[in-house]
Amino acid sequence: MAEKNDDQPIEDRIEEIEAAEAEALAEAEAAEAAMAEDEGEAPSPEAAIRALQAELEDTRDRLLRAAAEVQNARRRAEKEVKDARQYAISGFAGDILNVADNLSRALHVAQSESLEGPAKTLVDGVALTEKTLLSTLERHGVKRVEPEPGDPFDPNHHQATTQIPSEHKTGTIAASFAPGYVIGGRTLRAAMVAVSAGQPASKEGGRSDTPQGDTAGPGSGVDVKA
Repeated sequence: MAEKNDDQPIEDRIEEIEAAEAEALAEAEAAEAAMAEDEGEAPSPEAAIRALQAELEDTRDRLLRAAAEVQNARRRAEKEVKDARQYAISGFAGDILNVADNLSRALHVAQSESLEGPAKTLVDGVALTEKTLLSTLERHGVKRVEPEPGDPFDPNHHQATTQIPSEHKTGTIAASFAPGYVIGGRTLRAAMVAVSAGQPASKEGGRSDTPQGDTAGPGSGVDVKA
């Protein structure tokens, strides 16, 4: 190999040496450039700490959001289960209300008469049946709503059928015609009521009026004792 290099012309050997030197120089420059780039990209300790803190805050935020979503989902599921249990009998309870109404009407008629002997025993049995039915409904979350005259009118639980003059404050309940029922926070059936229009104005006030008990306009003929 050495004999072959000795036989080469001096010009060729010079060119090979120059090429090798140029290649070595290029490799050295590339290495220096890579080293300089690595040194320039290396973050300072403070920058590294800030980056880690930012990453930690981001992770904590994502964990808190995930925990909140899980908690909300759990609450929604619990509410749905509770509502399903509480209102599952709404349809059945709504049908049973007709039975309760019929028992109440029968008692109202029967108790207005003076009954003795077996008839009175029968009425007492019907009253006990009504009491048991209402107690059973209440045990399952169904409660009776029986507003009294003078009570505030609640559109969520009361249905106004008419407005009549009365001794009670305007806008309050003047009379109750049929009880209502609620289950949980929902109304199964609104109580049927008459709303008070206030006391009739006197003739000296410049408006026509009629004595208490006489017909004084639309709706005033309703028996408030019904």
